Amino acid sequence: MKPYVLVHGGGHGGWCYQRVARIIRSKGHEVYTPTLTGLGEREHLLSPAIDLDLHITDVVKGLEFEDLRDVILVGHSYGGMVISGVADRATSRIGHIVYLDAANPKNGQSLVDVAGPMMMAARSKGRVVNGIELVLYPGTDPMSFYGVTDPEQIEWMKPKLTPHPWKCFEQKLVLRNEPAMRAIPETHIVCTSTLPGRDVAALKASSQGRVWDIDTGHDLMISEPEAVADLLLRVASL
Repeated sequence: MKPYVLVHGGGHGGWCYQRVARIIRSKGHEVYTPTLTGLGEREHLLSPAIDLDLHITDVVKGLEFEDLRDVILVGHSYGGMVISGVADRATSRIGHIVYLDAANPKNGQSLVDVAGPMMMAARSKGRVVNGIELVLYPGTDPMSFYGVTDPEQIEWMKPKLTPHPWKCFEQKLVLRNEPAMRAIPETHIVCTSTLPGRDVAALKASSQGRVWDIDTGHDLMISEPEAVADLLLRVASL
């Protein structure tokens, strides 16, 4: 049995993986769903110091203190930036990387570089609070970006979404151990609707063809937890 570490995306927290984690645990695997500093139930720790590097450190420290090895490391959306940095800094602990409809950055890229128009649109609706520029403010209809349409799921999500420090999105990822990090097996699970905007050939080349899609919205771990869990369990058998 392999341990899973599921890293959430912008504006979310470990809470978003509740249903997926429950299914994977029922199959006997350990599952960790860390919440990044300043988000979710850790929103009280919001500070000007929060950036991509801090979020990478959040997860690396969790791996170290739990002494996790041969980890299946999963990142959703902005979490793709985070897990790329984690795999670079804790390479020996990672057995497989899974990008879950996630950013797949190159060395030196920020999330703004990867998804510029979308991120600038988010910034246009942000605000500065206590000297911190925050974006992804939960509104009356936060699902327009996250792609969740089920009313029950929407009501479950709304009180849990939190604004996200813009600094995380504009900081560039610096890979210190890229050759070893790129040698870790990877898989891409994406939403069918995002495939036309992706370089599928490049993704297949880096993952030995493992580009799997689910026909749902961006927050696929919420809208299709069974399908996501099934594919993540498939990764453990590779």
